[in-house]
Amino acid sequence: MHPMTPVPYRVRSRRPDRADTVTLALEPLSGPCPGFLPGQFTMIYARGVGEIPMSISGRGRTGTLVHTIRAVGAVSRALCRKRPGDLVGVRGPYGTAWDVPGAAGLDVVVVAGGLGLAPLRTVVRELIAHRSRFGRISVIAGTRTPMTLLYPRELARWRDAHDIDVQVTVDHPDPAWKGPVGLVTRLIDRIVFEPRRTASFVCGPEAMMRAVADDLLRRGVRPERVVLSLERNMKCGVGRCGHCQLGPLLLCLDGPVLGYDRAAGLLAVKEL
Repeated sequence: MHPMTPVPYRVRSRRPDRADTVTLALEPLSGPCPGFLPGQFTMIYARGVGEIPMSISGRGRTGTLVHTIRAVGAVSRALCRKRPGDLVGVRGPYGTAWDVPGAAGLDVVVVAGGLGLAPLRTVVRELIAHRSRFGRISVIAGTRTPMTLLYPRELARWRDAHDIDVQVTVDHPDPAWKGPVGLVTRLIDRIVFEPRRTASFVCGPEAMMRAVADDLLRRGVRPERVVLSLERNMKCGVGRCGHCQLGPLLLCLDGPVLGYDRAAGLLAVKEL
């Protein structure tokens, strides 16, 4: 099969998460779902509309590929309207992965901004599956409002059942919100970790990731242990179109997961 040809998948289940966000579980029409590593992405095609890259946010109980999708463009809006039984096209999984095994023996700091919690969900689930291999685990999540926070029940379960320090901040609180307000970097002061023995996984808007990475580096975390996910402008997923080029890198092949030691200089160049 040509690498640009999508494989037909059926929507197995659909869960509305927020007004503009849904989680779809997808299964191929024939054969098992492919394996994937935390941090990898697929290209999802809505017939007659187009194709977008989407990080895998989990594996369903029946072996499905799970994606959390926010309706922000024509393709994502079309995907969010899909119902169980509808068909989509899927290519992949593609890309590099979060090196969760490489964090064994270290404290782990997971920082998510907005929809960045979706790809990081697979990281936290992998940490939980092998909890005894890691030191202190902290999850920091930032979101626009309390109503846009992803996976609130799962965040509570991580905190209550798996010895994980979960901190959440919002940009715009509602009257019922009693938690922190402001940037995710402000919550780094609230968590406990040993910088020289810490691995960090970060995903969100680029400005937020740069701020978090720079803050962690100032505290003494090694740059190669601050790992980001950069899903900018992917179009083909297989290194042919060049839309995702970042300096010498093609993020669909060399990323999207990159250590800050490689990404810092490139992200600092305006309009690169």
